[in-house]
Amino acid sequence: MQPIKDSVHDHVELPPVAEDLLDTDPLQRLRHVKQLSTVRLVYPSANHTRFEHSLGVAHLADRALDHLGVEGHRAKMVRAAALLHDVGHGPYGHQTEGVIERRLGRHHDEVGDLLASGELAAVLERHDLDPRRVAALVAGEGELGQLVAGELDVDRMDYLVRDAHHTGVPYGTIDHGRLLRALRFAGGELVLAEGNVRTAESLLVARALMNATVYRHHVSRIAGTMLERASERLLDATDLSPERFRRLTDAELLAALRDCDATAEMADRLRGRNLYKRATWAEWDAVSEAVVASDHEAIRRYEREIAAEAGVPEEEVVLDAPGEPSMPESSTRVVVNGEIRRLDDQSPLVEGLQAAHRTQWRLGVYAPEAETAAVGEAAEAVLGLTLSTHPRSDR
Repeated sequence: MQPIKDSVHDHVELPPVAEDLLDTDPLQRLRHVKQLSTVRLVYPSANHTRFEHSLGVAHLADRALDHLGVEGHRAKMVRAAALLHDVGHGPYGHQTEGVIERRLGRHHDEVGDLLASGELAAVLERHDLDPRRVAALVAGEGELGQLVAGELDVDRMDYLVRDAHHTGVPYGTIDHGRLLRALRFAGGELVLAEGNVRTAESLLVARALMNATVYRHHVSRIAGTMLERASERLLDATDLSPERFRRLTDAELLAALRDCDATAEMADRLRGRNLYKRATWAEWDAVSEAVVASDHEAIRRYEREIAAEAGVPEEEVVLDAPGEPSMPESSTRVVVNGEIRRLDDQSPLVEGLQAAHRTQWRLGVYAPEAETAAVGEAAEAVLGLTLSTHPRSDR
C-alpha cells in the first residue's frame, strides 16, 4: 500500500493484512473516538484519534519485530493485533470504560467477541490468521503479546510521544528508537538489554510527568466523571443496550445524552465546557483507607449521602476517588550484569517517583458552582475529611 503520512512517525508503511483491516467499519469507527477524550477540554489541540494512534502502534510493532528477528506468520499476527489493539474501546475511550466493564464484564483489551465474526474475522481468516490467537495477543497473552500489552509495549511508546506532540506538553517525548533497539526476549519475558536502566527510567519518568500534567488534569477528571455518571443514567433511562453503547462514537454518545431528558443538562454542560467545580480536593493523607478502596457502589452511596447532607439533588454531586496509586511500569525487566532484574529493584529513582505519585494523588468531589460550599462541607462530614480550604478555580 502507499505510505501513510503520520504526524509523529512521518511516513508509515503497513503490510497487506493491515491495509485490508483499515477498510473495515470497526477500524474506521476509531477515526471518531478521540485518543485523549476529555483532555481536549484542557489542551485544545489534543484532537487526535485512536485511529491514528493505532497506525502508530502498528508501525512501532513492525519495527520492534524487525529488531527482535521475529518473522513469518508470528510477525503477521502481531502486526494485526497491534493495529486492532484499541478496537474494543467505547466512546470517549477510558472515560466510559468503567461503565462498560460493569455492564458487560468486559475490558477493552478483551476483543474476542469483536474478532469472532463479521468483517474483522473475515479479513483475518483471508490472511490465514486465527481471530482467537490475534485476540489473545491484544490481551497481552504469551511471549509476543507483551509487545502489544505489557510494561514495554509499543502502545505506550506511541501514545506518550503522540500525546506530547498534540498537547504541546514535552514530557512524553521519549526515545522510542532506543527503546525498540534495546528490546530482547529472555526466558519468555520481554526485557531491555544490558546497559538500559536509564532507558527504562526515561519511560517511567515520561509516564509519571504526563500523568500529572495531562492524563490526570483536574478539569479532565471533572469532565470524565460527569460523563461517566451521565452514561450510567442514559443506560438506565433508555433502551440503549450496553453492547450498542460500547460501539458508539464520541459524537453519537453526546447526541444520545442530549436526546435523553435524564442526561440533557449534563450533555449541554459537557458540550459547552460548563463543568462542575471542585467542592473538595483532598490529598492522600486526608482520606481514609476505606474511602480510597471504595468500589463503584460505595462511591455512589457516598454521593447520595453527601447530596442529602448538602440538601442538593443527587445528580449534582459527583465523587472522583481514583483508588490507590500504582506504577505498573516500575516492574519493567532490565538486564543488569547478565541478570534480569525489575526496575524497582535496581533504580532508586522508582522510589522517588512512587512518592511523587502519592503526593500528586487527589480525591475530588464536584458540584455546580453555586453548590460547592454546601457540598464541600457535606463531603468533609460524610467522608471524614479534615480540610481547611475548598479550591474551586477550575480553569
